[in-house]
Amino acid sequence: MEHAMTTRYHPVLVALHWIVALMIFMALVVGGPMLAEMDSADPEKLTGMTGHMIWGMTVGVLIILRLITRFVTNKPRKADAGNAALNTLAGLAHWAIYLLIAAMVVSGLIMAINADLFAVAFGGSGQALPADLMIFPARAAHGMIATLLSVLILLHIGGWAFHQFILKDRLFSRMWFGKRKLSSEAEKTPQALKA
Repeated sequence: MEHAMTTRYHPVLVALHWIVALMIFMALVVGGPMLAEMDSADPEKLTGMTGHMIWGMTVGVLIILRLITRFVTNKPRKADAGNAALNTLAGLAHWAIYLLIAAMVVSGLIMAINADLFAVAFGGSGQALPADLMIFPARAAHGMIATLLSVLILLHIGGWAFHQFILKDRLFSRMWFGKRKLSSEAEKTPQALKA
C-alpha cells in the first residue's frame, strides 16, 4: 500500500502557531511591562488591563484549539537534531511551552478573580484597580511564569536557528503553509525531506 508522508503541519495548526506566537510576544514584550509601569489610578491602566485580560483569555482559547488540532491531524515525523539528548530536550521544551502558556492563563484568571478584576474591568462596578496587584500570590506567579516562558521561547528560537543554519534541514518549512505530503517514492530519498 502506498503511503504519503506528511511533511508539514496542518494549515490550521500553522495559523494557530503564528497567531498565538504573535499574541504571546505582544503580551510579554508590550502588554505586561507597560501595565506594570502604569499607576493603578491612571484610567489608561484600566483600559490596558481590560485589553490584557481579553488578550490572555483569547490566547487560552486558541492554545486549546491548537492542542486539539495537533492531536486530530496528521503531523510530520519528529525533528531529529542528530543527538538523542537534544531530541528529548526539544520534546520536553515544546510541552513545557504549552504548560507555561496554560499556567500564564490560569494564574491571570486566578489573579483577576482574587482582585475582583472582572467586576472592575467588565462589570461597570466603578471600583478602582487595586493599588498593588503584587499583594496577590497569583500576580507574582504570573510574572515568574512570564520569565520562564520568555526563556523557553528564546531556546525554541535557538533550536530553530540550529536546525535552519547548522543542520540546514529546513525545519521551518514544517511550520509554514504549503504542500503537506510527499509521494511514497519521493520520501525514500533524504533530499526529498528537505524540499
